[in-house]
Amino acid sequence: MTVTTTQPRPAAVAPWATLAEAVRQVGQYRSTADAESVSRTVLLALAAHLPTSERETLAALLPADAAETALSKPLAPRPLTAREFVESLAPHIENATPATARWHVTSVLTALRHHLGTPRTARLLDQLPPGYALLFGVAELLGTAA
Repeated sequence: MTVTTTQPRPAAVAPWATLAEAVRQVGQYRSTADAESVSRTVLLALAAHLPTSERETLAALLPADAAETALSKPLAPRPLTAREFVESLAPHIENATPATARWHVTSVLTALRHHLGTPRTARLLDQLPPGYALLFGVAELLGTAA
């Protein structure tokens, strides 16, 4: 009688773990814990600026507790410009200045863009005021005059 053993299959990497690792690499964070902390702050703030359908896309990438928070956050009272968005996050990121907050936000949103792909990122950007594309690591395309 031959007994075969199978190796346990590795668990699929959760979207959050994948995204956090991408943020760690893009932002050159020393640890995944640092990348996770910054990612959670940025993505929860971003959720407040998105309609429900786009929040659901974003929430699917987050850990359960953060996803629940993202989905239950009220919409921001007014759309923030990209600069205001970054500046509003500086007090919520450990040791951040407005300049370093921009680095953190850009690191998270660039990793998010890679994770979501172009069509889903474009949908997100369509919901945000002009100027956010640079935070996602892409230039905004302008129409050309005929």
